[in-house]
Amino acid sequence: MFSRRLNWDAPPNPLSLLLEEKKRAGARVLDLTESNPTRAGFHYPERAILDALADPAALRYDPDPRGLDCAREAVSRYYAQRGAVVEPSQILLTASTSEAYAYLFKLLADPGDEVLIPRPSYPLFEFLARLESGAVRPYSLRYDGAWHIDFDSLERAIDGRTRAVVVVNPNNPTGSFVKRDEAERLQALAQRHDLAIISDEVFSDYAFGEDPNRAKTVIGARGALTFCLSGLSKIAGLPQMKLAWMACGGKNHEPALRKLEWIADTYLSVSTPVQAALFQILEGSTDVRDQIRRRTASNLALLREQTSGSAAGVLEVEGGWYAILRVPQTRSEEEWVTTLLRERDVLGQPGFFYDFESEAFLVLSLLTEGETFQEGVRRLVFHLS
Repeated sequence: MFSRRLNWDAPPNPLSLLLEEKKRAGARVLDLTESNPTRAGFHYPERAILDALADPAALRYDPDPRGLDCAREAVSRYYAQRGAVVEPSQILLTASTSEAYAYLFKLLADPGDEVLIPRPSYPLFEFLARLESGAVRPYSLRYDGAWHIDFDSLERAIDGRTRAVVVVNPNNPTGSFVKRDEAERLQALAQRHDLAIISDEVFSDYAFGEDPNRAKTVIGARGALTFCLSGLSKIAGLPQMKLAWMACGGKNHEPALRKLEWIADTYLSVSTPVQAALFQILEGSTDVRDQIRRRTASNLALLREQTSGSAAGVLEVEGGWYAILRVPQTRSEEEWVTTLLRERDVLGQPGFFYDFESEAFLVLSLLTEGETFQEGVRRLVFHLS
């Protein structure tokens, strides 16, 4: 009766079952996985956001498949403030970056075609591709004290059904930025194999310090067809506003945008109120980003300090909202996270959630409120000892 695209089984894993058991027992769990900024204790410019959403323009329905002019101009201004030239005509709005991926898989791939994704990375790409009757194939990120794209792995992953390469810049959860020389090699590889590049840049505003070797965005590249994705979920800490975008550049970007416009016209999913409010929301989001930067930097410094001299080590991270902790291989990752939750009431994520190629790693959210993070890390280090 049902499509084979939905032919996957996802029974509750031992960690989620134990977490439910803890909640039923009334335990106070120190959640070091919190990734929802609206639940992380940040202060939002509530009055300004609500006033922007009250714009009378929100009462008129005059849809544009690419997004309202005023909204695309606001996105163009966002890039200009970061030194990148992106014309409003290069921008197409979506309700989320997940929807943007769905549009791009529709645009680029026929059923059975493949998109290359980094490993480790966020575990959503396979589901999105399968819903579009496509498939993903991983390529490796290599760690030697810093993270790099493994271009040998990337080349080996390419075959006759490959249509695009995804990079997450900075990566989730490794926090590693694409470097300028890597971006150049990626462009050359994509042109040689006639592939598109999809660059997920939702965390690009959250760097720990500056590095002139980073490519914070690849939208200015003039080679391969390139799509750069971002949106309000991370930039303004407002995932519930449901507005994201893709900026399109490089080879054949104009016909690509026309075809994307046909796809978007089928759904018209972005609401008018948030489009009309976008300029004010983006202009007022600076303070929220600053709060997030201070929180993530403070938690990262605390994690490094508390784990110094312990059996665990913090991997190098350049940006984003997460940190990776290497723990002894005396237990599996699943055993580490379940015993931490069972015995210390501390919730972390195992590396295999993000498709790490080896063990043992824990992934912690630096977005967690400071007191919770400090106590959770203290218990974690004590548990390791």
